[in-house]
Amino acid sequence: MSNRDVRANQDEENIEVWEDLVHIKDLMISLIICSVTTLGAYLIAPNEPPKPLIFGLIGAVIGFIISSILIKPKRTFRYVKEEE
Repeated sequence: MSNRDVRANQDEENIEVWEDLVHIKDLMISLIICSVTTLGAYLIAPNEPPKPLIFGLIGAVIGFIISSILIKPKRTFRYVKEEE
């Protein structure tokens, strides 16, 4: 398999989000994790006015932390010298 074939295959599995390429599978996993933690925290909150919002926000932060631990960045940096 040539380098172009590998790149074309990787491009099919990625989508562009905020000018960055994101692997679709990783995006779906992180969306599910954050949705479950946010909704779960919201549903277990007491029914007093500010508490569901606070619990939901804490659940979203917990979901973000879990996602950032489970899903590692795949970005690689290459430094190319410019020739004049």
